[in-house]
Amino acid sequence: MLQRDGRCSNAELAAATGLSTSAVNERARRMVAAGLVKANRAILDSEAFGCSLCAFVFVDLGAGGDETEFCSRIASLPAVQECHHVTGEHSYLLKVRVGGTAELQRLLADDIKSIPSVARTVSFISLDQVKETTEIDCRVAGDD
Repeated sequence: MLQRDGRCSNAELAAATGLSTSAVNERARRMVAAGLVKANRAILDSEAFGCSLCAFVFVDLGAGGDETEFCSRIASLPAVQECHHVTGEHSYLLKVRVGGTAELQRLLADDIKSIPSVARTVSFISLDQVKETTEIDCRVAGDD
């Protein structure tokens, strides 16, 4: 429930789980303290904020490239929403959101390809978003 609506009250959680409000509050506090809950934040409408283009960019680092510098520079770019170190023929996969193709071209040329360890990028523009979520399936094994 918290993944779907982080603003739901302890009373709503208690009613849904059959626990007391104080028990729900204590469990939520323990989950945060244990690092199970990383953040509570709003998910904004990217188009409403001028970021209507979503693209995925594979990045290949050159031999002996400085991965620490690459990761640091990528982490500083607001347009990069995700950066994954991946298996296969590419080094990293980025998810970026920008205003359009001109902004994507500028991001690639000025910000990503200018990193010394970047040898090559391969970009894919998303035409439609079928599913996007931050929710994880946290059902207990065998709990259908």
